[in-house]
Amino acid sequence: MVVPESQEKMYYPPVELQRNAHVPDLNSYLVMYKKSLENPEAFWREVADEFFWKKPATGPMLQHNFDMTKGNIFVNCMEGAKTNMCYNVLDRHVKEGKLGEKVAYYWEGNSPDHHMTITYRQLLSHVCRCANVLKQMGVKRGDRVSIYLPMIPELIITMLACARIGAVHSIVFAGFSSESLCERIMDAQSSVLVTADGVYRGEKLINLKQISDEALEKCREKGSSGVTTCLVIKHQAQRTRTGTSCNKLKTPWDSERDVWWDEVMRDSPDECEPEWMDAEDPLFILYTSGSTGKPKGAVHTVAGYLLYTSLTFRYVFDHHPDDVYWCTADIGWITGHSYITYGPLANGATGVLFEGLPVHPHVGRFWEIIEKYKVTKFYTAPTAIRLLMKYGQEPLRKYDLSSLRILGTVGEPINPEAWRWYHEVVGQGRCPVVDTFWQTETGGHVLTPLPAATPLKPGSATFPFFGVEPAILNEHGEELEGVAEGYLVFRKPWPGIMRTIYKNQERFENTYFKKFPGFYVTGDGCRRDKDGYYWITGRIDDMLNVSGHLMSTAEVEAALMLHHSVSEAAVVSRPHKVKGECLYCFVTLKDSKEFNCKLVEDLKRLVREKIGPIATPDFIQNAPALPKTRSGKIMRRILRQIARNEKDLGDLSTLADPKVVEVLLNQRSEAAA
Repeated sequence: MVVPESQEKMYYPPVELQRNAHVPDLNSYLVMYKKSLENPEAFWREVADEFFWKKPATGPMLQHNFDMTKGNIFVNCMEGAKTNMCYNVLDRHVKEGKLGEKVAYYWEGNSPDHHMTITYRQLLSHVCRCANVLKQMGVKRGDRVSIYLPMIPELIITMLACARIGAVHSIVFAGFSSESLCERIMDAQSSVLVTADGVYRGEKLINLKQISDEALEKCREKGSSGVTTCLVIKHQAQRTRTGTSCNKLKTPWDSERDVWWDEVMRDSPDECEPEWMDAEDPLFILYTSGSTGKPKGAVHTVAGYLLYTSLTFRYVFDHHPDDVYWCTADIGWITGHSYITYGPLANGATGVLFEGLPVHPHVGRFWEIIEKYKVTKFYTAPTAIRLLMKYGQEPLRKYDLSSLRILGTVGEPINPEAWRWYHEVVGQGRCPVVDTFWQTETGGHVLTPLPAATPLKPGSATFPFFGVEPAILNEHGEELEGVAEGYLVFRKPWPGIMRTIYKNQERFENTYFKKFPGFYVTGDGCRRDKDGYYWITGRIDDMLNVSGHLMSTAEVEAALMLHHSVSEAAVVSRPHKVKGECLYCFVTLKDSKEFNCKLVEDLKRLVREKIGPIATPDFIQNAPALPKTRSGKIMRRILRQIARNEKDLGDLSTLADPKVVEVLLNQRSEAAA
């Protein structure tokens, strides 16, 4: 790694930020990074010393094997240690740090009229009561609890209640369909489902309880009856009373299974002894899309995840006690787990928890909230930035954004134009932008600037975080030095990396370690420039990144194939000005079936129902045949080029029937019109 050449256009950290920063300059970063690689034992032990351990570690800080030829893949952190995540993120602050009256979260609802404040002491009390409720329902250490909730305080309360009693939470994004929820409940073998009556997303009322009931019915039809209790929060009926609109919501009820949250919480004791967990016990399962179509349950464990989310939050956002931090993600994704819940709470931070949308009820909602709570650190997705760019600077001028100190981006690579708008318009040219690269699997940031230390290049994730050792490989597994482009891999683990795929170690090893023995394979392409900066170039495998959410082509293709008219389907990505990427689908119809507008709408609806609104295709094109090799493999590279209207399709010699391409090109304009 080298210091950037001075003649290149760079964005340097503000001097006033460097004065009190945890990592105040590039040299400090380089010294700390070197230590984290050369002496990881000392580096991570120093981090661990900040937390409470019921029993200290008897083994080394990190042990691992990334080479399948040498045995099973594994990562161990702090073997022999015992602790509790909930104790470290709540009790430690309330009982030892005297932060009981500090605000943990400002909750801001879908409507600006709905808001509340919750302190660390109040949060601890609610968590203990919820933990006792779960115990009364028979939930014990190691049991799985599925959570299907909007962005409300009860979501965090339930997560932490699970962590307190040693149960494993499995959160499902509340925009997913009943089919997706069913699949995740069944895979996790959950005994309890926590949901709400409903939620407004913008102007749209979503009946979460009805979707939950449909999911549980699907589970029964598939032979699973694991969920014995459904705990239901009266969110729409109580907290957000909006007159007659509440009457639209009919909450289905099964008196033998369903329980109202407020009724069981009312008399539940507000003290609950933590369950002391082994360092490598699972903390949660979070499902991420797999290239085969079946979601993968990424398992994260107690000690390593605590260390890593805490440290990345503190250094990447340069957190200080008087900060007000706002991450706009949903807790249904890993960003919300790591950087709304666990990382901030481990640092005693004050955060904003936002239920709504960036353009509801007006396009200045984000800026209004920043002004209202005097947000100092703001973390959002490039998709949101590009969406708000469309409305220009006028909406921002109405609000005071002078409290902002650091801006962050997450979920997908950010294009330089959006980066500069974010830096110059939102940050008024004085706030560093931390463009963070990481994954559900990594648990926390792995490539990221540090705001007071790293000179920035718009669109680059810059350098590795402490303890992270990236490499770039070519197709043959040879490591590339200097300026290079290829597969992004990591040589060694860090404490927060996932440990396995739930109930499927074989898939875990084959997905992440088989292609290049000795390395964790991200599935992303990457280039390194002459200054050692890393630039993410996008997915190499059959995955799509739509609005920062990863989904598999196979999953969407499987949904399309459920339609009785479709014999074959292929899905690729196409650039989108707001979402980054969007879905472009090719469908081959069965004999005598007609391709028309009604079919297109039916197919879009089918994908929405099976996966969720987030996966709705933007384009569906009739494909009398798909371009295939003589062995029958679909040439997705060619389909991507057709979707993007690229004229030079490269080498077509391996195609069984090159004429197929000409037909698809001629029909493309209709689909994309």
